[in-house]
Amino acid sequence: MAALCLRKLIHQATRNETSCVSKYLDILLVRTMQKTTFSQALMAMAGAKRRLMFVPTKSFCTTEEAEKKPEEKKKKTNAQKTFGSIGRKIPQRILHVISENGDSLGNMHRGDVIRLMNERDLKLVPLRENEEPPVYRLMTGKQIHEEQLKRREKQKASSKAGPVQLKELTFSATIAKHDLETKIRHIQQWIDKKHHVRISVQQRNVADGPEKMLALFDQIVETMPEKATYLSQPRVIKEGKSTCVLRHMSDKEISDYRKRETEKQTGILKKESGNETTEPSELQ
Repeated sequence: MAALCLRKLIHQATRNETSCVSKYLDILLVRTMQKTTFSQALMAMAGAKRRLMFVPTKSFCTTEEAEKKPEEKKKKTNAQKTFGSIGRKIPQRILHVISENGDSLGNMHRGDVIRLMNERDLKLVPLRENEEPPVYRLMTGKQIHEEQLKRREKQKASSKAGPVQLKELTFSATIAKHDLETKIRHIQQWIDKKHHVRISVQQRNVADGPEKMLALFDQIVETMPEKATYLSQPRVIKEGKSTCVLRHMSDKEISDYRKRETEKQTGILKKESGNETTEPSELQ
């Protein structure tokens, strides 16, 4: 009988305890629902029931962002800088300065450089910033404009000029006239495309000497006036074989060639006119 009574008391105590705990949890849940939004309340209810809920969150630093940042830095460093003044904001404290006349002024503090710029009304242009100390030059606005034009023309010329190819031809010194003309036409086509042409001439009879092969090179060049010239002069590489490399003439070389030709023509005309004037006196 005593055991039965004790069992009832224990059962009643545990039931009261669980009811108290559930009441306490319900009070907390109501308070949180009053203070939070609907989604947060659902999360609180799920936590009260000991269920897990996964919420997607953004990580602090992703691998994509970490990879993009170095690439952006590389693009900025590899970007070609335009030639021009940097103003008065000089990042380095000590720098090597070159005057507007091209003379070296030595290492100077940026404050002294700014003072010199104000006194002479000059602008500061970076030349070699990676050196220690970095090299800058003082220039006038006119000098900067002329240098920019030169660089643009040089860039246009380099973009127009394609990759230089080297073509090769080998034939005998005793080549027939028709075959030689065919070879020369090939050389002219390559020279027009601004390619380099290596010509190798072989001589069967070594006793004749290299003069015949060298004369053949000059004959080929003479067939292309105002076009071809020697990149490397004719030379004997071994007994019975000579070689040279031809290239297209530059604009300056073409103008010089035309001047020489006109001077030759005027000299010939003067000589002929002089001979005509002396002939009557000789007859008398």
